[in-house]
Amino acid sequence: MGTPRIVAVLRWLAAATILSSVIWQVTDRLAHNLFRPGEYFAYFSIQGTLIAAVMLGYTGWLSWAGTSERKQVTIARVSATTYEIVIAVVYNALLRGTPGDVRDAGYAWPVIPNEIMHVWAAVLILLDWLLIAGYPKLRLKASLWVAVFPLAWLAFSVTRGIIDGWWAYWFLNPNEKAGVAGMLEYIGGITVLMIGLGWLLLLVRRLIARKSRA
Repeated sequence: MGTPRIVAVLRWLAAATILSSVIWQVTDRLAHNLFRPGEYFAYFSIQGTLIAAVMLGYTGWLSWAGTSERKQVTIARVSATTYEIVIAVVYNALLRGTPGDVRDAGYAWPVIPNEIMHVWAAVLILLDWLLIAGYPKLRLKASLWVAVFPLAWLAFSVTRGIIDGWWAYWFLNPNEKAGVAGMLEYIGGITVLMIGLGWLLLLVRRLIARKSRA
């Protein structure tokens, strides 16, 4: 019973660390009178961060209670892990250092929560995935479930952008230089990346489990 409870505590600490990044950013924005919740919580990075924190918190409770992980929980775990990895990749490849909203002129985002959200959250939840086994009979095709939430988010974000002109990320905006074709290329590329990463994570987890039984 000792080891599962140690795992539970570590998961809760990771969840608290990740959640603190969102709380820190929100309180800092509130302090500067720049918090726009309808925009802030519309970012995939924020939603993915919250999903990761919830999953680590919930699986921590499962570990503490000694409850086996169900198939749906493992699918949610691989999805949350994929989202955090994609957030880290996209942010550091496309968004780091880009100009902020003109309405935030003179404001600097707190560095520590930004790094937790866009770097360390991915590291923490990836380690959890690699080190702690989930549902043992999950098939590789379950990676298709990884794309369900991102596609729903994309549909909402593009619809919202068309209606009110606010775009969560520049590469989703068809009014940018690349146009509609460029937007669709980014959407297609990120979708393929999501599914491919989910498949790879499931494959690696399966290989680790097979090696541990040998």
